[in-house]
Amino acid sequence: MAFFSSLTPVFIAIICVLIGVIMKKTNGEKEKRDTKSKHPSHPWVDEDLKDGTDHPLEEEEGDEEWQGLEENVAHVPFTGERYSEAEMIKRSQTFYELLNKRRSVRFLSDEPVPREVIDNVIRTAGTSPSGAHTEPWTFVVVQDPDLKHKIREIVEEEEEINYKKRMGDRWVNDLKRLRTNWIKEYLDTAPYLILIFKQVYGRLPNGKKKTHYYNEISVSIACGILLAALQNAGLYTVTSTPLNCGPQLRVLLQRPANEKLLLLLPVGYPKKDATVPALTRKPLEDIMVVM
Repeated sequence: MAFFSSLTPVFIAIICVLIGVIMKKTNGEKEKRDTKSKHPSHPWVDEDLKDGTDHPLEEEEGDEEWQGLEENVAHVPFTGERYSEAEMIKRSQTFYELLNKRRSVRFLSDEPVPREVIDNVIRTAGTSPSGAHTEPWTFVVVQDPDLKHKIREIVEEEEEINYKKRMGDRWVNDLKRLRTNWIKEYLDTAPYLILIFKQVYGRLPNGKKKTHYYNEISVSIACGILLAALQNAGLYTVTSTPLNCGPQLRVLLQRPANEKLLLLLPVGYPKKDATVPALTRKPLEDIMVVM
């Protein structure tokens, strides 16, 4: 006690300041460590929807070896269709009017659809461009009623969790005006379900992995072409991205590990009493910028 009583007030203040600086520095370093160890919480994110393009292949598979195309791909003459300006305007307007009628329809009839039409629209989707022509897509067509119902059970179970726990109040409230929920009757009634898988990598003849460049973008473009082809054929669908269902559906459909579910499309005709939300689309001046 005699020692502390002999210290001057100034000396005591200096010691307090030093202790404060040391504690602040220690706490700051701890916070940095904690921040590095924590990942942002996005409970609604589906791992299947992430693009693996930027992820390097294993070292033994990432060398500069043959990736599938011939070393010197033959180039052939090409002559495209050429229309008059009047015909171009007419065709572009007609196609716009056709696609502008496209709506997301959740009330689908069980009326049969010709299988040949499904074959043709998927052939059309397969004309999509892809990174280095890897064509990283698989279209799984399901028409078996029992299999469709199993898909519905998986989707509804996960979707109920999504709505109640994963998606958050804002997302759920935004969907309320569209009158959507986790009940997916159309997965039973639609004559066809088309599940689009992206192949995050392929396989070379020697068994090693083949890089699929921009696989997410490539398959997304193919999906857009597929939607246009369905509309052109007079068929309707609703774009469904069943969050956190990918692994279960992949196992159910016996798809390999390199495929990840990107989109699920129920396809058919609308029910006679089908309804859709009275939505409008943005005008051209809101979506186009001319420089």
